[in-house]
Amino acid sequence: MLQRRRLFSATLASVAIGLGAGRQAFAQDEAWPSRPVRIVVAWAPGGAVDTIARRIGQKLAERLGKPVVVENKSGATGTIGAAEVARSAPDGYTLLAMDNTYAMLPYLFQKLPFDHAIAFRPITVSAFSPVMLAVHRDAPWRDLASLIAAAKRKPEEITYGTGGIGSAPHFATAAFSQSAGVKLFHVPFKGAGEAVTAVLGQQVDMVMISLGSALGHVRGGLLRPLAMSGTSRTAALPDVPTFQEAGLANFGPHGEGMVNWSGLAAPARTPDAIVTRLQVEVATALQALDMREFLATIASEPGGMPPEAFATLLREETARWRDVAGRAGIERQ
Repeated sequence: MLQRRRLFSATLASVAIGLGAGRQAFAQDEAWPSRPVRIVVAWAPGGAVDTIARRIGQKLAERLGKPVVVENKSGATGTIGAAEVARSAPDGYTLLAMDNTYAMLPYLFQKLPFDHAIAFRPITVSAFSPVMLAVHRDAPWRDLASLIAAAKRKPEEITYGTGGIGSAPHFATAAFSQSAGVKLFHVPFKGAGEAVTAVLGQQVDMVMISLGSALGHVRGGLLRPLAMSGTSRTAALPDVPTFQEAGLANFGPHGEGMVNWSGLAAPARTPDAIVTRLQVEVATALQALDMREFLATIASEPGGMPPEAFATLLREETARWRDVAGRAGIERQ
């Protein structure tokens, strides 16, 4: 992710600057919010997007003085929940908790139930989470270089598990294999958790997964992480090198690989004052000690970037995954 670290640093300054600007803009519409705000999570309960959205919702409720209700509308790779929010009134009372999967949707479906480019107004990213490439603790590969060398010697013999065709781990592993110049064999499962279980049971060789989703298995010595995405090592596993440090300098625009993120968006035409207020309130909440401690437990970093920066991130990632999908032969449904 090209601007992850830069935007994370810029966020700290934007909170202070944006707070004054947000209050000034919001003065134009002091009636909002006059009733509960709803956050639609387009995924099942219990996942990272859901968990982070609920923590953000609690903080927003405190700061806005109105209840914030989180509802799960899962199905069709997040498009069911997204479509519901896209159809909602642009009044700030219905928001979408989205993640980086949103940037992949145009390459998964022939037709979406909303205009992908303009259906939403990005508000801010809530959290960034690195992605790790991990193998079983007894796997023969001690580092990333040995895995890549083995994959080059025996194309399509090394297997990898994902949460299904077109899932974020599928895109991430396809991008990795393209950057490394190797051919791996894809084994899709019904969910990312099943893919991790398959590695633990040695049914497949490797998995690329959000660090927070498998941190316990790493710390318990069951999974061996070979590399991590991002521009610097994570405090959660400081001994694990980034992909760039591990020798794969061309994985991603600047060698950072794929970094998962989750964030909030509003329907198109939501007033500027409301979008600005929400961004400021979320960015401020993310700097609270309890929020930072919570995010650290799932190996994530706080977001908080301005809406314009989030919109740029979405455009750049959407363009990036188009190329990956084309080279990987991922077909639209």
